[in-house]
This record gives sequence, C-alpha cells and structure tokens, in this order.
Amino acid sequence: MDIAITSGYVVPVVGDPIEGGTVLISDGRITAVGAADEVTVPEGVEVVDAAGKWVLPGFVEAHGHVGIHEETIGWAGDDTNEMTDPNGARMRAIDAINPADQGFVDALSGGVTSSVIKPGSGNPIGGRTVAIKMWGRSMEDRLLKEPASVKSALGENPKRVYGDKNTLPSTRQGVAAVIRDAFTKAQDYKAKRDHARSEGTPFDRDNTLETLVQVLDGDVPWCQHVHRADDMHTAMRLADEFGYRLIINHCTEGHLLADEIAAREIPVITGPLMTSRSKVEVGNRTLAGPGILDRAGVKVALTTDA
Repeated sequence: MDIAITSGYVVPVVGDPIEGGTVLISDGRITAVGAADEVTVPEGVEVVDAAGKWVLPGFVEAHGHVGIHEETIGWAGDDTNEMTDPNGARMRAIDAINPADQGFVDALSGGVTSSVIKPGSGNPIGGRTVAIKMWGRSMEDRLLKEPASVKSALGENPKRVYGDKNTLPSTRQGVAAVIRDAFTKAQDYKAKRDHARSEGTPFDRDNTLETLVQVLDGDVPWCQHVHRADDMHTAMRLADEFGYRLIINHCTEGHLLADEIAAREIPVITGPLMTSRSKVEVGNRTLAGPGILDRAGVKVALTTDA
C-alpha cells in the first residue's frame, strides 16, 4: 500500500524540521521526505492529513528488556538474569524473548519501532544482546542483528546478587576480577584455537569463550552497565587492558566525567531518568546529565530501560 502523510510537522533523521511537510511511503518503505512543494503526491495513494501533528521517525530503544521481562507475569515471565553463573557470556537474550509480550504493543503505540534487548545486570557478564523490530510472529521475523553487543555490569547489582549467596563476586574488586579473568581466559583460548586451526588439529569449542573472543576481535561492542564515576573508570581501565569497544550504559554520573568520556570517544546510552533514586549509586542522577554529555561532544542515546 502507498501512503502520503501530508501537512504535518516533519522531523527527519537528518536535517531541519519541515513545517507542513510530506512523507511518501511505498511498500512499507519511506521513499520521499520534504516540503509540500518539493514532494509530488501520486494519484490514487492513501492520504493521511497530519495537520497539527508531529511526524517522527520510529524511535530506537538502545537498552531494553521488553519480552525478556514480560508484563504482568512475574517470575514466570522474567528471564532477564541467569543468576547462577557470574560469567553468562554464552547466554543469548534471543532465546528468552516472548514475541507475544504486551510490552511490544505498548512500545509500538509509543512510537518505538526497534530495540536492543539485553540480559539484565545481575551478573558481571550477562550475555549476548539482540537488536529486533517490535513486531513479527517469531524472533526470526523480527531479527536485525545477533549479537548486537555483550552485556556486562559493574557496581551494586552483581555484588549484591552474589554477596547474598556468599560467593564471588561480593565486592567491586570481585566483579572486576570476574571480568578480567574471563577475558584473560578468552585470550588464551583464542591463541590455542587459532593454533589448532593452523595445524588442522581438533579443538574443544567453548561457547562462553567464543563470545568473548568476538568482543576481543572487535566484532561486537561491550555494553557496560555502570552508574558511579569510579565504576566508569573501572570500565575504562578494563577496556584499555583488553582493547574492546566500550559503550557505557546508564552513565548516571557521566556528567562528572563528560570531558574524559568525550576524549575517549565512548558512546553513552543514558537513563532511565523518570524514576526514583532507588539505590545509593544513582543518588547523583540529574536530568541535566544528557545535555552536559552532549555539549562535551559525547554521542548520546536516551533509554527508558523498559
């Protein structure tokens, strides 16, 4: 079906907003965007009059849990954290997402058309994330990229989860040690695997370490859940040590380090902002944070963490 959206306040991905703009859609694809006198509306298309309304691109939720933490269901639909192993690199969010979750309907009604769905922050290494569209019968119908990144967490969450079990990691140094040990093993694994391949000899594969090698090779970025400034320095220290692509998620105290983050060209996914300061490490959260980061030159995305 061909559609023309006319007379709206059109905000394109690139360029200035267009008052009284026109958007043409053919076979589900945008084919033209411009002022009314720049875009010709073909005969016979469905015309949607958007006068007095905004016309926006679909929003991308860069850090979400829709479908993996289902609406209304409680524990039966919460598959966000496999909190039995501090190193969950082999876990895949795609295996736990229910496409029938009501949250997808809510997301679409709010204009969110795609999302990166991530494991939670209960583990130092949570698992593989997946980028999807918000509609489709199966995950294969929705799939954009898997893995889109690997999720990791520093700070209160993993130390609380495993501290309650009286096992490693129960401190911040323990959380960092789990991540450092995992990447050290992955470096050794990669060397042995590559040598075996060159020699044509059998080699026992390991899904956990294969995922971490993808991070070491730069094929997928490392999405680091982190709130406090000191934990951000730990994230940067680990990234420097192992050379992976770091993306800071949440970045609650990022306004305190905006110059450093900008100098390192580290992208940031910040938020959620419209919630209470529910734990110690988010006590310095400020609505001014994203603007401070942006003005410092940081590439910033906003997340609802839905």
